[in-house]
Amino acid sequence: MTWKGNLLSCGNNAKTVKGDGSEYLTAIMYLTPWKSAGINVCPMAETAGCIDGCLNTAGRGQMSSVQLGRARKTEWFAKDRDGFMRQLVKDIASFVSYCDKRSIQPCIRLNGTSDIRWELQTVDGQTMMEMFPQVQFYDYTKIANRTVPDNYHLTYSYSAANPAYAKQVKIALSRGMNMAVVFRNKRCIPATFLGLNTIDGDRDDLRFLDGSQVIVALYAKGKAKLDQSGFVQD
Repeated sequence: MTWKGNLLSCGNNAKTVKGDGSEYLTAIMYLTPWKSAGINVCPMAETAGCIDGCLNTAGRGQMSSVQLGRARKTEWFAKDRDGFMRQLVKDIASFVSYCDKRSIQPCIRLNGTSDIRWELQTVDGQTMMEMFPQVQFYDYTKIANRTVPDNYHLTYSYSAANPAYAKQVKIALSRGMNMAVVFRNKRCIPATFLGLNTIDGDRDDLRFLDGSQVIVALYAKGKAKLDQSGFVQD
């Protein structure tokens, strides 16, 4: 299934479509990561060492037209936050309607290639999670101390690139967060990591269905295949 709004879209991500079907449908928003568009939408990027290995360059992200679209959205978010957020509300409402007509659970990832605290972004005093309680929101994050509502699931993103980031890893583990770890290739994925069982994170993208306290094993894609910072594990 494909659907496209001004900020969100679904059906064009090789990973999320694996979970799309009769029960769930995921729409994602992609922005230009880190400081690439003049605003830092990934506050932990330097500490985590994930700039060079970012999925921004994977799949359709290699296309100049896709990059221009992401930059346009990010600039809009930076310069006209209220207008951007109101358009996001319209997009989500349209996507929910699309899913309702097909009796499918709408799922949304607002941080496809960013790490914004959406639980702090509001329209008329309400967050997207409050405005759309029927939507299952989920994201990956490198910010371990976030407090989010029940319909917003976060999976922590691991990195060994910087000792300072290790503090964040400890916080995430102490909070019982599931942790996504990028491995060089499928052969590098162990049965356990950091004392926790690993699961195949590339089977689908429905992280809110994962069991508790597991390692979500992913294999490197795009420029991440060449990463030597410590973000990708061998």
